[in-house]
Amino acid sequence: MIPPAFEYARPTSVAEAVRALADGGEDAKVLAGGQSLLPLLRMRLAFPELVVDVGRVPGLSGVREDGDALVIGAMTTHHDVIRDPLVRRHAGLLAAATATVADPAVRHRGTLGGSLAHADPAGDLPAVVLAMDGELVAEGPRGRRAIPAREFFVDYLQSTLAADELLTEVRVPKADGWGFHYEKFHRVAQAWAIVGVAALVRRDDGRIAEARIGLTNMGSTPLRAHSSEEALAGAADAEAVARAAQEAADGTRPAQDTSASPEYRAHLARVLTRRAVLTAAGMG
Repeated sequence: MIPPAFEYARPTSVAEAVRALADGGEDAKVLAGGQSLLPLLRMRLAFPELVVDVGRVPGLSGVREDGDALVIGAMTTHHDVIRDPLVRRHAGLLAAATATVADPAVRHRGTLGGSLAHADPAGDLPAVVLAMDGELVAEGPRGRRAIPAREFFVDYLQSTLAADELLTEVRVPKADGWGFHYEKFHRVAQAWAIVGVAALVRRDDGRIAEARIGLTNMGSTPLRAHSSEEALAGAADAEAVARAAQEAADGTRPAQDTSASPEYRAHLARVLTRRAVLTAAGMG
């Protein structure tokens, strides 16, 4: 289909991009890799009056260390996230989950920041950054602010980003010494996850000392499986992990759609949490 008509701006600095967004107000959209926005435009599910293409803004891609954290530019493509040695060394969960996103063509164009700003609970990466206790950094007319991932996602396709703010970078704590795994269930290759589970596990003296679990597509936002996280503390064998995984769907509100019922999604959350935690903990 043909997208609706819109004005187009291609800024060459963050400040210029912020001014364009401020001028466009609620009717402006940011174009990063385009893998989320362009389909919405073609299907006429989005009607922006202004599209702000940030593809030429310098300094928005790449990975660097900042003490105990990695700083990843919002325009860093999925392909570059997967291949980056710092991400692979210190944030293996992010690299592993990103490798499951769509197909190679999408991964070469799609960006980490674009995926997070889109705020689709069926997307793989929001739940991963949530499990990693990440922060998202935005710049706008009022300055720069860091938003904890747990506060960033507010509803389906909605985040706390203001209309005149640009997501510039993502900060994730280094997860050295943690086991990790991303497990998802989808009907066909390249499809959205019906349910996904991002697991980080730290073991001490043969037992799980701490676990963090992010859930994909179990509500209108990505979620943490807090009940399972608490139940996993001290788990030393597969049976204890399986018991804790039974609580993975507690407090969730999975959707009813053509792919699955809420009950089936809850079942998948329990099964996939058990698998993800066992693998992350080296018990599988």
